Amino acid sequence: MMINDPLSDMIARIKNAATRKRSKVLTPASRLRQRVLDVLQSEGYIRGYNLVQNPGEFPQFEIELKYFDNQPVIAEIARVSKPGRRVYSAIGDLKPIKNGLGISILSTSKGVMSDAAARDANVGGEVLCRVY
Repeated sequence: MMINDPLSDMIARIKNAATRKRSKVLTPASRLRQRVLDVLQSEGYIRGYNLVQNPGEFPQFEIELKYFDNQPVIAEIARVSKPGRRVYSAIGDLKPIKNGLGISILSTSKGVMSDAAARDANVGGEVLCRVY
């Protein structure tokens, strides 16, 4: 299967699994997806993820979704920068998401990080997605 935007594919899989109240979801493995999953795990939006390698298949990440009071912790997740329209933001232009309850995930020169970590490191970059 040809995937033009791997990150959007992962976001759609997470949204669909959360809608169906699934505990786990599989997505093909890549370094960018791993870095985004690291940020989601460190910020407490997912329980964790594991690399699954079956013989003769491509490696995949098994993402364990997190629920609170039978509702998914990730209420909204949306891709901001897309292949057809890249969105970059300076550190001063980053606005809080949902009055500070959500995060933006950025790809910076110092790696993939949340907006709070980017403010601490004083770097801007490409806004990959917003999570609430």
